[in-house]
Amino acid sequence: MFTTSILPVILVISMILALLMVVIGVIAMAKNGNFNKKHSNKLMRMRVLFQGIAVFVFAAIIYLSR
Repeated sequence: MFTTSILPVILVISMILALLMVVIGVIAMAKNGNFNKKHSNKLMRMRVLFQGIAVFVFAAIIYLSR
């Protein structure tokens, strides 16, 4: 039951957040302003975190659905 209700929601949210971090990072890099200098490394770390969560949750869904 946990697999069918909560894990897919967590997966979609983490994927959307990873995409959002990439888009914000690319826009900041294109503008090359003060925001990019301060936050580019943090944005990429957050992207990697959200992608890791998405991969972990996806693996859990596959494992638990057997």
